[in-house]
Amino acid sequence: MAKIGIFGGTFNPIHNGHLIVGRDVRRGFSLDIVCLIPAAVPPHKESRDVAKAEYRMEMTRLAVEGDPDFSVSDVELKRSGPSYTIDTIGHFESFLPNDSELFFIVGMDAFLDIETWKSYKDLFQEVPFIVMSRPGSASCGDGRKWKLPCEMISSRVSAKYRFDKEKNAFFHPEKKPVYLFDVTPVDISSTMIRKRIGKGQDIDGLVPDKVKEYIKQKGLYV
Repeated sequence: MAKIGIFGGTFNPIHNGHLIVGRDVRRGFSLDIVCLIPAAVPPHKESRDVAKAEYRMEMTRLAVEGDPDFSVSDVELKRSGPSYTIDTIGHFESFLPNDSELFFIVGMDAFLDIETWKSYKDLFQEVPFIVMSRPGSASCGDGRKWKLPCEMISSRVSAKYRFDKEKNAFFHPEKKPVYLFDVTPVDISSTMIRKRIGKGQDIDGLVPDKVKEYIKQKGLYV
């Protein structure tokens, strides 16, 4: 049985932080591979701030070239219109063997905003979530961690979800689990990188060397 993590994003550009947390999740959940999926038309981003999809795809490929922890899919580039997660999950379910197990990897900020996503409640019927956050998240008043996702899941998805402290996950009698997972704190963001490039500052150590060279070659973010 293959265990596959689906890790989508704008990747504008992909950076070392994405790779670090992706490896954290792969090891933590014994995934066979983490599949990176650049969005073609991110529905929640201003398009003027986003590099062309083919550039972001190539940067993602260069970032993980030869790395057995990752693969890259262009499924969202091949579809017309905005890139919706529910459609991407359906794509993978349509061709993977029945004994494969998919996990949807998402950052905490994006997860807390999930009610703005297309058909977001259907996602909880289709695929387990792995929600990434930094260690030391604030606790609820009764000592539970992850206050905001606790409240969001109960009020926006289903009050039948119950939190299992030992497994650090929410479980539901009919829906898929939501796993909460601390990843390595990394003080890197795509916004930071774009700003540094725009100011003519160095980005060594923030992105893989091949990505840095590609950004320079294409004149991106200047």
